[in-house]
Amino acid sequence: MIRKMFLVTAAAAVLGSPAIAEGDAAAGEKVFNKCKACHAVGADAKNKVGPVLNGIVGSPAGQNPDFKYSDAMIAKAEEGLVWDEATLKTFLTKPKDLVDKTKMTFAGLKKDDEIENVIAYLSTFE
Repeated sequence: MIRKMFLVTAAAAVLGSPAIAEGDAAAGEKVFNKCKACHAVGADAKNKVGPVLNGIVGSPAGQNPDFKYSDAMIAKAEEGLVWDEATLKTFLTKPKDLVDKTKMTFAGLKKDDEIENVIAYLSTFE
């Protein structure tokens, strides 16, 4: 009985934990320099041309109440878009492939390791 309770508790802990990106957060901080002109993270972060990205990994799209999203992003949010790792990888590779008329003008990151690293970095901010 105790073993069964342990297994159930362990499974709940693993399944209930947010997934952490496979990348290197320290390397992702350097990659994020490409994003800083439009986005911010951290305790004192403020919206810029793009929204603050604290808590973005695993969150539904379009949830920052102080940011004016494009109609295209609002539509995707209403469709249930969630910023999980797979969605972020697609968006960070080529934003307009996921949200055709996004206001985000960034062309995208070309290297898979940079994408994984920046997602790992973003995962460190709640």
